[in-house]
Amino acid sequence: MVQITMQVPEELANKIQPIQNWLPAILELSLVGYKTLATETATEVIQLFAANPSPQEVLDYHVSERAQDRLRRLLALNAAGLLGEEEQRELDELNKIEHTIIKLKAQLARQLQTGA
Repeated sequence: MVQITMQVPEELANKIQPIQNWLPAILELSLVGYKTLATETATEVIQLFAANPSPQEVLDYHVSERAQDRLRRLLALNAAGLLGEEEQRELDELNKIEHTIIKLKAQLARQLQTGA
């Protein structure tokens, strides 16, 4: 892991301080692209981290039923070969979001098991 030092306005520092443990995940989600409806799902997840959840709350987290329905629809369209270009971009972004969450949950599960 690389440590980065940066200067931010004091007001922003006060907002970041309580959620500092979740900043890597928030930044990674913020870089997804936000060019499709996947933005709604990324926003849901970022709102979770902005509430400074416990590790167990993150492990228990699932995106909304609406987001899950959208993903199932895109996967069905993809399987049928009916996915348009915009929908393909959305599916790619949702896959990136899911990958980020899976990585984070695996890391948290290891930490909870080892007590680190």
